[in-house]
Amino acid sequence: MAEGTTFSGPADPRFFTRAGPFDAATLAETAGAELVLPKAGAVPEEGFVGIAPLQAAGPRDVSFLDNRRYAPLLEQTKAGLVIVASAFADKVPAGCAALVTAAPYLAWSRVARLFHPRVPARAGVHPSACIDPTASIDPTAEIGPFVVVGAKAEIGPGCIIGSHAVVGDGVQLAQDCRIGSHVTLSHAVLGERVIILPGSRIGQDGFGFAVGPQGFETVPQLGRVVLENDVEIGANSTIDRGSVNDTVIGAGSRLDNLVQIGHNARLGRCCIVVSQAGISGSTVLEDYVTIAAQAGLIGHIRIGAKARIGAQCGVMSDIEGGADVIGSPAMPFREFFRNVAVLRKLAKKASGSAKNGSDKG
Repeated sequence: MAEGTTFSGPADPRFFTRAGPFDAATLAETAGAELVLPKAGAVPEEGFVGIAPLQAAGPRDVSFLDNRRYAPLLEQTKAGLVIVASAFADKVPAGCAALVTAAPYLAWSRVARLFHPRVPARAGVHPSACIDPTASIDPTAEIGPFVVVGAKAEIGPGCIIGSHAVVGDGVQLAQDCRIGSHVTLSHAVLGERVIILPGSRIGQDGFGFAVGPQGFETVPQLGRVVLENDVEIGANSTIDRGSVNDTVIGAGSRLDNLVQIGHNARLGRCCIVVSQAGISGSTVLEDYVTIAAQAGLIGHIRIGAKARIGAQCGVMSDIEGGADVIGSPAMPFREFFRNVAVLRKLAKKASGSAKNGSDKG
């Protein structure tokens, strides 16, 4: 068996970078949490070396609890430091230190990033890459094998372009973007720290055509795709460029795998679109909208800020800000479940009537 193949914890060193050790005070500052020292014993002078789940953590590991269902695991954990909400602080074992915070999962995320920082770009262009002589590539960027960079494209400092990716003519990437393998980018402008996972297609023709006497005639798609700062796009997602206006994904938004965004759509800040959802052309999502898995939105509608669209929802009209909707056609959660309850009663009544009729026969 090859060396390292028996590793069974989180963050297998074959795939993830490691940093540390870190003392408890540093971890508390990073997490934005209050450090509570153990009731018995002391924190390790050598510091903490990594993260682990409650049931597997050891005395030099950091763990966390964010769901009361796992409270029994907290009481039995061997972790040296646990991130918890104040409601669970009294459940922390006597020999364990605690980081107490109102947002345990956020604190855990910060600590995990401290132990496992993102791999920096390895500056340079792979010999197999095909780079147009008019392209501009910052010397700190990493260009992987078989990458194609088109004419007058611009790739900023610290960017990483994965193998077989295509950066089309004129595409612009600001600093610290990460483009996965087999991604294609065309007619696109990317802000800082944009992440696009493998296989995504950004900036291709939108679905636009007119009906002529001889059949369909393709309408030129003359807009762009604009991905603002800190946007993340999941694997195998597609974002069409605009027909005349731009398609815009607002700063901090997250798209899951297998998401479709139509031409001229505009997403506000920090929107979430979950796997297999589709947003049709010219639809607008205001800030902090959540679209759950397999939901479908028709074109030319507006979804208000902080609205939440349920899984498999069919949205055919505007949704006001802050609304929670589900079903197809979409309706408020309470109305939907009232309708479900009524249908169940009617079905039960109909079933009972049919049975009684059969008995009489």
